[in-house]
Amino acid sequence: MMKEKELRAAIVAKCRAMNALGLNQGMAGNISARLDEAMLITPSAIPYDEMRPEMIALMPLNGEYGAWSGRFKPSTEWRFHLDIMRGRPDISAIVHSHAPFATALSMLRRPILAAHYMIAAFGGPDVRCTDYAPFGTKELSDLAVAGLAGRNGVLLGNHGMIATGETLDQAMWRAGELETLARMYYLAIAVGKPAILSDDEIMRIVERFKGYGQTTPAPLFAARKKAETKRRAKKAGASKKSGAKKPARPRAKKARAAARKA
Repeated sequence: MMKEKELRAAIVAKCRAMNALGLNQGMAGNISARLDEAMLITPSAIPYDEMRPEMIALMPLNGEYGAWSGRFKPSTEWRFHLDIMRGRPDISAIVHSHAPFATALSMLRRPILAAHYMIAAFGGPDVRCTDYAPFGTKELSDLAVAGLAGRNGVLLGNHGMIATGETLDQAMWRAGELETLARMYYLAIAVGKPAILSDDEIMRIVERFKGYGQTTPAPLFAARKKAETKRRAKKAGASKKSGAKKPARPRAKKARAAARKA
């Protein structure tokens, strides 16, 4: 688990990446991450290129609803970030953006159906689209929580999208995948009626995804990383030592002294 300082810096980096990748624009969108019994969330109306780690707000997950600490107040969308974190202990990071194709489908109130097997990355045979509710309201938060039931992503009606993950990296990856799926689905329905994969097929893919990717146990990976760091440090130390100026030999010293006298 990241320490608070590292997590704050990672949130800022993901915000800037979100805009650079075309998943968001301007000051729209927001990102949060779980920190023990609290949540770190981007501040309200701060341009990402001006945002600094110390500007990230901290909100307790329990206790007074809406309480926060920090130099700047949290994003106006803190309610759905907080409610999702409270209701879904499996979620530790949330990315909300106004990605173009995902938002276009939300304006059409169109869920994304299983026209491509990567829909399984979101936990089921579709990515739902909620009804509309004004930004920053409890009504919108309730819609978002319901839309995410059994899912890792949702479209917010006439608004944008939410992607979640166990880590910031996973939530950001899912945000990119959701926008890609939205784009492909938008293009498909623009020219015809896409073939939809069965629910059973998608659920089989969901199960296969559980074992997909790198499976090196975390402790073993950490041990290997520590050993590699130690090896590099030792190598760097040896290189520095070998590059140090060696003391002159006695004969060399006498030869230089004779040369000076001459």
